[in-house]
Amino acid sequence: MHHDIILFDLDGTLTDSGPGIMKAGQYALRAFGIERDWRELSFFVGPPLSETFAHFVSAENVDAAVAKFREYYQQDGWLDNAPYPGIPALLAHLKSEGKRLFVATSKLDTMAERILEHFGLAPYFDAICGAPEGDKEAGKKVNVVKAALGYARQDRKAKARDPISAKLVANLITAAGADQIAETPEALETLILSTN
Repeated sequence: MHHDIILFDLDGTLTDSGPGIMKAGQYALRAFGIERDWRELSFFVGPPLSETFAHFVSAENVDAAVAKFREYYQQDGWLDNAPYPGIPALLAHLKSEGKRLFVATSKLDTMAERILEHFGLAPYFDAICGAPEGDKEAGKKVNVVKAALGYARQDRKAKARDPISAKLVANLITAAGADQIAETPEALETLILSTN
């Protein structure tokens, strides 16, 4: 199979954002009288915040909990983050091979852009698709993937192909039924370029 369009998640795939996200989760939960060690909050990484907070606070407090999370994250948490080793080189090589790269993340689109710009990764991507502020449905993973594919198809309808997921977390990918798994940027590069 030929892969011209490649979708990447942001958190846990391009960058190790876990500590900042988990500390923001702790900050938000604390505002509701819930004390948890931030290192126990890894389940905040990945899914939409409203879904995670629904397990801890009443439905009428979910939006307030998300707001508290973002209060911390936008000030401090986003900097407790770094690209995984090998990711910048991988992205540069894929672009040099003519690949079209997209980010599809449940994170706020403005925050995803800010993080990718900060680490110098944004120029590698044709589009950064995240959750628009105030639209919970648009931030669900299926909808950000659809948005990324929409950008890909608008630009080159004739070249659009089935994307592959670039998740590096093998157990999550296996559970989702991935055909192949790349556990490192180098393995992902080999996988993508060897199928051309």
